[in-house]
Amino acid sequence: MIRLAAIVILLAAPAWAEEDALVYSSSATEACLVEGKGDECIGLSAGQCMEETPGGYSTYGMGGCLSREADYWDARLNTAYQDLMAKAREADQFNAENQIGAASQADALKNMQRAWIPYRDARCEYEYSLWGGGTGGGPASVSCFMQMTAEQALYLEAGGALY
Repeated sequence: MIRLAAIVILLAAPAWAEEDALVYSSSATEACLVEGKGDECIGLSAGQCMEETPGGYSTYGMGGCLSREADYWDARLNTAYQDLMAKAREADQFNAENQIGAASQADALKNMQRAWIPYRDARCEYEYSLWGGGTGGGPASVSCFMQMTAEQALYLEAGGALY
C-alpha cells in the first residue's frame, strides 16, 4: 500500500515536477548523525529538500523528498542488518564451539526483522487511511515509512540496543 501511495504521488505530478527537479541531499541528516543526535536527524534532509525544491511543499514535492530520504535510511538499514547479521553468526559459532546453549542470535535477528517489516507496512497503511482518501495520505504514508525505517536503521546500527 505504501509503495502504491508513492506511485500515485509520482503519477499525479505535474509535467514540471520531474524527479530530477527535486533538490535532495542527505548532507543535513549525515551532519546531524555525526553530532550524535540520533533520531533528531530523521526528516532533516527531506525538510531541506522541500525548502529548496520549487513546489517542494506540494503533494508531489513532499512525497518525492520524503521518498528520497526513505531510500537513504533504507540503504543504511540494509547495511546495518548485514553487519549485525555477520556479528550474530560469529556469536552463534562461538557459542556452538564452546557448547554454550544460547539461543541463535542470527535466527532471532532474522525473525525480528521479518516481523518488523509487515508491522511497518501496516502502521503506515493506517497513517494513509487517516487522510480519508485525501491528497495528504500519500506524503503521510511515505513520511511514516521514512520515520520507521530510520528508527529501525538506528536501532540496528546501535547493535540492537536502543539508541
